[in-house]
Amino acid sequence: MSKYILPFSKLDNKSVKVAGGKGASLGEMTQIKLPVPPGFVVLASAFEHFIKNTKHLHGKTQADLNVMIAAALDKVNYKDVNSIDRTSNVIRDLINRSKVLPEIKKEIIQEFKKFKAKWVAVRSSATAEDSKIASWAGELDTFLYVDEKKLVETVKKCWSSLFTPRAIFYRFEKKLLKVPVSVAVVIQQMVKSEISGVAFSVHPVSKDKNHLIIEAGYGLGEAIVSGTITPDTYVVQKKENTILDVNISTQQKQIVMKTGGGSILKPVAKSMQSKQKLTGKEIIELAQIIKKIEKHYKSPQDIEWALVKGKFYVLQSRPITTL
Repeated sequence: MSKYILPFSKLDNKSVKVAGGKGASLGEMTQIKLPVPPGFVVLASAFEHFIKNTKHLHGKTQADLNVMIAAALDKVNYKDVNSIDRTSNVIRDLINRSKVLPEIKKEIIQEFKKFKAKWVAVRSSATAEDSKIASWAGELDTFLYVDEKKLVETVKKCWSSLFTPRAIFYRFEKKLLKVPVSVAVVIQQMVKSEISGVAFSVHPVSKDKNHLIIEAGYGLGEAIVSGTITPDTYVVQKKENTILDVNISTQQKQIVMKTGGGSILKPVAKSMQSKQKLTGKEIIELAQIIKKIEKHYKSPQDIEWALVKGKFYVLQSRPITTL
């Protein structure tokens, strides 16, 4: 039994402390047989083992990485942006200069090999994420189209993103400085999305519980999440199972895979730019999946999805925190 890794099939909603918000959610959705691309989580215990058992020269003495991180955070002046930036650089540099311990590295590679996938998405999953105290979504890093060669280094980048200037300030702002926050890392098979997007199981603006909203664009969903493109928007009446409104946006660019890994912004073919992204039939099919997720969680959900060769996949679901 692995100490530092669990596949989605062994995780569920109760796993937030070990797998973070994203990992727990993907495990839960795998359990209820939703179409989730397979994956596993490098547990928070791996990060904690790494920072407790990695030493660095501090002046003339050896100090544990966790002690050095705590010392750096103690010195932050939260009223000074430069102070936050400096601290972030110091901590991220310490982590990036450290080697991932062999026992953790071995487990990550072994689990990856079981997967038979060339490309994976690597996403940070903070253990305080999406809980009642805070929504960490968007505060930490995500990497797309990562292969075996870059996998372990990318896991380390996700760990260090717990200390971006934004994440450091967020912890202060949400009064989480005394709350132990750790980070797990989700490693999930990449689906080569032709169309993807986000969906809200309750209308986020009108707050109408019978309306769900789907946003759709070409390529990878990161383009919508980051605000790079304006997506199509579809409004569905849940009880009646009918499409209430279709708003088509012209899309000139899309995020796709870069040769050799990573992602890149590329032009959308001229003939496709002004077309409706999802057909009426697809909108209703996706709405059924969204309703199933909301019913399971018994609360409004913010969902990331992808469409590949006519099949929908669920990449993420979290509570809508703004309602």
